[in-house]
Amino acid sequence: MGRDYQNRKEAMAKTAATKTKIYSRFAREIYVCAKSGGTEPDGNLALRAMLDRAKKAQVPSHVIEKAIDKARGGGGEDFSPARYEGFGPGNCMVIVECLTDNPNRTFGDVRLCFTKTKSRIGTPGSVSHMFDHYAIFSIAGDDEDPVLEALLEADVDVRDIESQDGHITVFVPNTEYAKARQAIRAAFPDVEFEVDEIQFVPQSSTEISGDDAIMFEKFMGMLNELDDVQNVYHNAVLPD
Repeated sequence: MGRDYQNRKEAMAKTAATKTKIYSRFAREIYVCAKSGGTEPDGNLALRAMLDRAKKAQVPSHVIEKAIDKARGGGGEDFSPARYEGFGPGNCMVIVECLTDNPNRTFGDVRLCFTKTKSRIGTPGSVSHMFDHYAIFSIAGDDEDPVLEALLEADVDVRDIESQDGHITVFVPNTEYAKARQAIRAAFPDVEFEVDEIQFVPQSSTEISGDDAIMFEKFMGMLNELDDVQNVYHNAVLPD
């Protein structure tokens, strides 16, 4: 189907901060998953998938256990998701996903990142309609047919599948994440997911260079510094 996932990685870039930041963000997501769906991975598929991702990212076990214990205690922060979108340097499109216990603070912090880099924060839906909201799975392999067959048998709405450089990548609607993941695991019990995420995939790209590229790096750096920011998606393509 030819979406060419590997060539779009930069345009799907998520935040990439220090290990400490990464661990903190995983801990927050694990806590939210465990608190909302239960602390036992066998009964909480979202938590099980989150734990697999955390282990793949080499998040220490004590960080994971602390987050689950915190959720098991029933107290603690009441985090909720928040999403902001707008236009970054060079008029690229940007989506910022957050988990916050204080929406007013988080909105103010994210808005400051936009205003200080000559960017414009928009209203909900101002750019998200130009992104596809997909669950994406990538596994090792060259033959996509068995994977496609397993997904179709499980009644998964496969939007795209491709085989490239020894990897098979599947795109399904974000709402079918759990069903698709279970279908792949059932068909291939020993599978190792190289990518196992829900992402916003841009439908087009915006090339930026010069001062805009410098400002974009500053913009991303400022967002990375915010504890509440979990993921940033954009359609910017920077010069090599």
